[in-house]
Amino acid sequence: MKKMFMGDLYQIQCYKHDGKIHRAWNEAVLLDIKKDYMVFGNNKTKVTESEGTTWNTKEPAIMYFFKDKWYNIIVQMKKDGIYYYCNIATPFIIEEQTIKYIDYDLDLRIFPKGDYKILDKLEYEYHKKKMHYSDELDIVINNAMSDLIKDYSSGAEVFDKKRNINYMKKYFELKNSV
Repeated sequence: MKKMFMGDLYQIQCYKHDGKIHRAWNEAVLLDIKKDYMVFGNNKTKVTESEGTTWNTKEPAIMYFFKDKWYNIIVQMKKDGIYYYCNIATPFIIEEQTIKYIDYDLDLRIFPKGDYKILDKLEYEYHKKKMHYSDELDIVINNAMSDLIKDYSSGAEVFDKKRNINYMKKYFELKNSV
């Protein structure tokens, strides 16, 4: 793997269990490399859906991709507060400047006041049947959701407001220096 530098530009590709691409983001700027995860940022970036339609994200975001955890976290810096959109997904890999992972439908949405909601249970059940998720995979996915809620409830550093604001500042400094 080639040496990585803060400010390097990546793309993100999200796949489904059947190997088909689900969604792609055209920008993720590397902000930090930790032992267990990497941190990226973007703002108003173009997103391409599997059927070819495109849209742009509305706000700056910080993204955490983990080496060994079956989820990733998108910190959305909205006008009314910080939201967390957490995807249950495989640990990431990087190939050819592209962050890749398989999305397993279930999401955890965390709101600015601290309450949260599990999303897309029906989509998960549908894809589980359609794509024949194994019993072992089902256990891994459900354990990942439990671990994610436990990490959030115990105040894991990735959910620290000040830390994420600092990453956002770093993102804009790197973008403005190019």
